[in-house]
Amino acid sequence: MPSVQAPEQRVAIVTAMGTITVGIDVAAAPVTADNFLKYVRCGLIGGTSFYRIAAPCNQAAEKNKINIIQGGLSEDLPPPFSPIEHEPTCRTGLRHRKGTLSMARRRLGSAAGSFFICLGDQPELDHGGRRHPDGQGFAAFGQVLDGMEVVRAIWMLAECDLMLRQPVPILSAALMM
Repeated sequence: MPSVQAPEQRVAIVTAMGTITVGIDVAAAPVTADNFLKYVRCGLIGGTSFYRIAAPCNQAAEKNKINIIQGGLSEDLPPPFSPIEHEPTCRTGLRHRKGTLSMARRRLGSAAGSFFICLGDQPELDHGGRRHPDGQGFAAFGQVLDGMEVVRAIWMLAECDLMLRQPVPILSAALMM
């Protein structure tokens, strides 16, 4: 069960390219928000990186293109905490819009410490969207409040491959008072 918190928690994600301030919506997406905040409180986001960028230059074969930057813990490694249940956008009422913070996942119930930020409206990532074969979408849980210019600067580093050869370090991620 999620811990009781204020409706919105703010987190400063400090990268090598600047700071991104995000608001975490614990009221609309309590399971997903609590999970992300647990990783932040335990210091597990700082020291990771933004390592994956989806942009037009690396999605030629993809029918349902998206524009995102992905960071946090690699989905290829076992997470330090158990993965969480999926909170679809049809349940939370949140949508994947410009600046939305959402959890990366491979299958339902696999989201843990990897997250992404949308560069524009991305309806294909919502419940019913076609980006994931199961149609369940991804769990949106926050919004960029300040630093979209940093998000865009990271996105501009997109390469021919989705994975960056030189990921952008996340120096720290901390709750703001």
